[in-house]
Amino acid sequence: MTSAALPVSAAFQPQRAAMSMLASLCVAFGVFLSGFVINEPAPYELFLVVLIAIWALFGLKLSRHIAPLIVLYVVFNIGGMFSILTMDAVKQTPMYIAVSLFLAFTAMFFAAIIEADQRRLLLIFRAYVVAAIITAMLGILGYFGAIPGGEVFTRYDRAMGAFQDPNVFGPYLVLPALFLMHGLLTGTLKAAPFRVLGLMILVLGVFLSFSRAAWGLLAISMAMLVVIMLIKQRTGVFRLRILIMSMLGFVLLIAAIIVALQFDQVSDLFSDRAKLVQAYDGARHGRFERHAIGFLMAMEHPLGIGPLEFGLMWGEDTHNIWLKALMDYGWLGFVSYVALMVWTFTLGFRYLLRERPWQPYLMLALIVLFGHTIIGNVIDTDHWRHFYLLMGVVWGCIALEMRWQAARHNQRPPQPTTPAPQRLENRARGSARVWTGNHSAPTH
Repeated sequence: MTSAALPVSAAFQPQRAAMSMLASLCVAFGVFLSGFVINEPAPYELFLVVLIAIWALFGLKLSRHIAPLIVLYVVFNIGGMFSILTMDAVKQTPMYIAVSLFLAFTAMFFAAIIEADQRRLLLIFRAYVVAAIITAMLGILGYFGAIPGGEVFTRYDRAMGAFQDPNVFGPYLVLPALFLMHGLLTGTLKAAPFRVLGLMILVLGVFLSFSRAAWGLLAISMAMLVVIMLIKQRTGVFRLRILIMSMLGFVLLIAAIIVALQFDQVSDLFSDRAKLVQAYDGARHGRFERHAIGFLMAMEHPLGIGPLEFGLMWGEDTHNIWLKALMDYGWLGFVSYVALMVWTFTLGFRYLLRERPWQPYLMLALIVLFGHTIIGNVIDTDHWRHFYLLMGVVWGCIALEMRWQAARHNQRPPQPTTPAPQRLENRARGSARVWTGNHSAPTH
């Protein structure tokens, strides 16, 4: 058969495969850029704006499986628009809501492309790991003054990598750290040294960020990973391996932290940051008192008080994602945000232990997303780019599970359509034949 005789669809298969690979590589590059946010708009935003626009022109599909993510995020941002109407002067708030809406679009985008091709999950995670290790190295080297101009990668004597805030830098490193830890627990010994090295770099980066939220997030996430894997893996040998590897990893991490504490600048700051409650937390009009004041204000302002107004009013941001939703997005935004998180975790944990190719990615992203929700009580995650990436990964895996279930349901043999009374009569006749010893086929 000549090439001219091939069907048109078959003739274009190589081109389609090449385009799909190019598209996936562009997604991986976009994820890689998420680790470098020194200035705004960051390259991440500029690249994704173009990528999402091109993808939309050439067939980005938003399925019904991610409809809750789409609807609730849109309603959330509509709440922010209503909140602007309460302000005497809008200032820069329209741009703030525009960024919120764009980041919501990125979550939808990642969910849609993962649903379309589950193989993109591995590319996304690998790109994330590479970006995290590079930005962590910048933060570590800058912290110790090991590179010229390294102070640009630190703030307040804390490592922040290629970010604007150590409190975002630290949590950003947790998902790739968990990915490498999972590889250590389940992978081959051949790749173990590289994973150990990468994990130690990331953990040291988290430690030198001196972000209590990041420390807590890393501890919670690692503990959850070990517990879930012990529940999931039924064999005693594998459970023993997980326990041994976890203990070994814990010892190595403690050793790395002990080495870091030998530097005076590290030990002094650690002794101060390790306090559970800082002076600016429990003082008059401190963080916790501002939380109480803010929740009382929300009772009098159902539409919110306008994006960023709380920080201008009290000199400090809300440092609480729930209060942030109430103040900047009103009751409408708050209810939609709570509904989205409840919906996400309900479906995510329901599908968590099912044997699927995407299960490890769902497990890792869901654990870290859950940890982000916990630390959201003391920090504001509203415009964290990697938070929306996590949300997109989780919903992409949820959509894959729903598609798998739908396909399985469609493959089931058709159910009998005989009317119920007739089925009962046939069943009675069959019972009579068994009782009398007559096993001949029924007559029709």
